[in-house]
Amino acid sequence: MQHVEFFTYMSDRLWGIRVDGADLRVHAADAIRPLWLQEESPYERTPEDTEDFLFKQYAGMTESTLGDPVRHFLGDAAPELRNTAADATAVLGCPCSIWECWPLFTHITATPETVTWSGFRQPHRPAWGELPIGPFVFPRPVYENALAHAVHHAEDPLTALPPSAAADGA
Repeated sequence: MQHVEFFTYMSDRLWGIRVDGADLRVHAADAIRPLWLQEESPYERTPEDTEDFLFKQYAGMTESTLGDPVRHFLGDAAPELRNTAADATAVLGCPCSIWECWPLFTHITATPETVTWSGFRQPHRPAWGELPIGPFVFPRPVYENALAHAVHHAEDPLTALPPSAAADGA
């Protein structure tokens, strides 16, 4: 089973997630890197620019958007935060502050013992299909405790590229 940490950051209380110590945005960047590199881009980018682009595609979702974060992250999200066709819940949004602009969805299954995230998708790129992220299985008591005790950071804790990505120069 995986370990999960929930945290909030900045004054508008964006909700972020770490899985096994890595920000979910890092997991997403690693999953979509080969997909983005296959797409034609009108922009010339250095490897460093590409990595910066990948790691800044997503942001946490504001507490005001989530409503009740506990219900949301247990899979009982408000209808507007769900992709009903995929039975999925938005777990990350766009850094432009309009979450729908570039959301990351996952299917959340909660049982009395576990919470599972699977079937990650980027709805604006249906050709990408299910992204190679997870599935993540969390012990439910630990998951609920992490939700109840989210740590607040004044700034975004993902301020620099992870060392491995910066060194790789992908």
